Amino acid sequence: MEPLEMAAIGAAGIAAGGINAIVGSGTLITFPTLLAFGYPPVLANVSNNIGLVPGTLSAAYGYRRELRGQIRRLVRFGTGSLLGGLIGALLLLKLPAETFDAVVPVLILAACALVLLQPRLNRWLKERQGRRREDGGVPMWLGVFGTGIYGGYFGAAQGVLLMGLFGSFLQDDLQRLNAAKNVLASIVNGVAAVVFIAVAEVDWAAAGLIAAGSTVGGLLGARVGRRLPPSALRGVIIAVGVTAATVMIAR
Repeated sequence: MEPLEMAAIGAAGIAAGGINAIVGSGTLITFPTLLAFGYPPVLANVSNNIGLVPGTLSAAYGYRRELRGQIRRLVRFGTGSLLGGLIGALLLLKLPAETFDAVVPVLILAACALVLLQPRLNRWLKERQGRRREDGGVPMWLGVFGTGIYGGYFGAAQGVLLMGLFGSFLQDDLQRLNAAKNVLASIVNGVAAVVFIAVAEVDWAAAGLIAAGSTVGGLLGARVGRRLPPSALRGVIIAVGVTAATVMIAR
């Protein structure tokens, strides 16, 4: 691996870790970076998923104060994330690589649309905070489970999906919900990583660079994310995501 490639992948990992802590779309930075250096899509996705696990854990740690009093919620929804992430990872490995090549551009563009719509989503979430909600019952658990399947298979913008579910069913402070989102995302990525390590081909050099970068980025994102201009982050994510989708479609 050339020094320029190492530096680019490490920098992408830092950016992805920070973005995952704040928005939840870091895969739209690291995955296209690996594609740009010639990694096959499935290998890039597997290596990227493993590399981002430390970043999601560091982001969850950075939001530890907001996690107080949420153990019951996290245990309940964590089972859905665990099962969903397992199924999604198995689907990635069992379905033909051609299926992934065909589906991922659509998933990337859908994730970009979610990121683009996030300001409207945030306003909608705040408007609903005055309505009393329980923990969402079976529909909420199924939503978390479905998001886990998506996250185990690909994962870009799974955090945006989770925040949309939380806003639909739960009444709580948005920062506390964001903290819970980071924990559930780490469960999905973690169980998928275990599956990939056990049975899939992994580029450990790329995964290690992303892991180191995303760990730093996750901590930084949790600390200073509220001060960053969200519009700038969204602009970068959307530009990179659309470029990646275009490149994959043109392959």
